[in-house]
Amino acid sequence: MGERSSETEYQYWLGLHHTPGIGAVTFRRLLETFRTPADVFRAGRVTLEQFGLDRRSIDFICAPDWHQIDQDIAWLSEPGHHLITLDDPEYPALLKEIPDVPLVLYACGHTEILNSIQFAVVGSRNPSVTGRRLAQEFSSQLAESGLTITSGLALGIDYYSHIGALDVNGGTVAVLGNGLDKIYPACHKELAQRITVSGLIISEYPVGTKPLPGNFPRRNRIISGMSVGVLVVEAALQSGSLITARQALEQGREVFAIPGSIHNPLARGCHALIRQGAKLVENVHDILEELTPLVQAANVLTCNGKSNGINQSGLDADYQLLLDNMGYEPVTVDILVNRTGLTADVVSSMLLILELKGIIDSRPGGIYMRIK
Repeated sequence: MGERSSETEYQYWLGLHHTPGIGAVTFRRLLETFRTPADVFRAGRVTLEQFGLDRRSIDFICAPDWHQIDQDIAWLSEPGHHLITLDDPEYPALLKEIPDVPLVLYACGHTEILNSIQFAVVGSRNPSVTGRRLAQEFSSQLAESGLTITSGLALGIDYYSHIGALDVNGGTVAVLGNGLDKIYPACHKELAQRITVSGLIISEYPVGTKPLPGNFPRRNRIISGMSVGVLVVEAALQSGSLITARQALEQGREVFAIPGSIHNPLARGCHALIRQGAKLVENVHDILEELTPLVQAANVLTCNGKSNGINQSGLDADYQLLLDNMGYEPVTVDILVNRTGLTADVVSSMLLILELKGIIDSRPGGIYMRIK
């Protein structure tokens, strides 16, 4: 469990989480009035009635089912298991911005990755060979650029998105629609184990919650809510990925889609998103170019004295060569091409990634300056 709260404090957080009829809005009102979850349980029936809670909620608070909560506490006692509460510094900053914010997150793995810069990659559960390849390639390249790849551990595109990040030792977060005492689908147990070694698996659902169909649309709002943008790779018109995309738009996130053949039914969902204003994507450069200002804004939100997940050290030789030849004076792409011997396309792509990392800044007129 986390270091900030005692087991007793966690019990009260979990108690409110299990209380029927209490969602994000009511929970925040309760904390404004009572200060802590423990104070809510000490308030008494009359005070809770005056506050305006319904009878079902009051009955539970006055006589909590601690057996359910004990199951959660037992799971949290195991190594690598965590509870991230809404007031925890490790709670994802971007996720706090959504209207229906989860009160707690159950987590397995490395919680510090939650405040890295996340980017969601989602799509069909039955993708084509091309779709699988694109999901893996895009995720690898985005992870190499310093982004954490977030998806849902589902069959198909989700699977290849996580694999793409892991293949390049990048960060990845999997969001489940069931309790973390079970991995769903079961065939992804090995993948889940790989993710927990360097990344994180999370869920808002208590221990013992089964993967019911209604859980997944709610799960999707967390995937998009933690991310600066969402890429959809192959999706039919009725795909759950379109729910994620719609939620991303409602949350003010950028949506990207890869087009496909007009004869491919798995491309129709992506084409529909593009007609609705999603950014058409042909390569990773298209995403990084659009993301740079979004990542800079997210960096402000996630700046809490911890690493924001963007690695500014350990650059490979070509990047170091480029930076050495930039100095700290304004330069153009042409100047850097002449100084380094790299091609213009390579230099332009590297500059975008360095800007995304916050190491350089772009100015009007195609001018670049090193700032770190």
